[in-house]
Amino acid sequence: MSFETPDDRRYLESHEWTTTDGDTVRFGISDFAQDELGDVVFVELPDAGDEVTADEEFGVVESIKAVSDVYAPVSGEVVAVNEDLFDAPELLNQDPYGEGWLIEVEPADDADFDALLSPEDYRDQIE
Repeated sequence: MSFETPDDRRYLESHEWTTTDGDTVRFGISDFAQDELGDVVFVELPDAGDEVTADEEFGVVESIKAVSDVYAPVSGEVVAVNEDLFDAPELLNQDPYGEGWLIEVEPADDADFDALLSPEDYRDQIE
C-alpha cells in the first residue's frame, strides 16, 4: 500500500509531519500514522502559549485500536491549536495533511527543522 507523503514537509521517525511558512511551523500526523491508528476518536493537545520541546511528547491521539503519544518535530511556543479536532477528531483520518493538522508553533530554532527526515527518507522508512 502506498501512503501520501507530501514533498513540502519534513518528518519524524515517529510519523509526525511539519511544514513551515517561514514564521510558524505546523504539526500533524502522517497518512501512514492515521492508517496504523485506525479511527481516531479523541485528541489531547496543548494550549496556545504552552512550550513544546523537539522529540518530546506534546499530545495524545486516541483511536479505537490504540492510544498514541504525539511528538514535537521542533521546539517552540504554541501559537495555534486546531480546535476543530476536539469536536471532529476524524479529521485526522480524513485529511491528515490538511484539515487534520494539530498545532502551530513559533519555532525556537530554525535548525530543528533542517534535522528532520526528508520526504524521500520518510518514504523509505514506511515502505
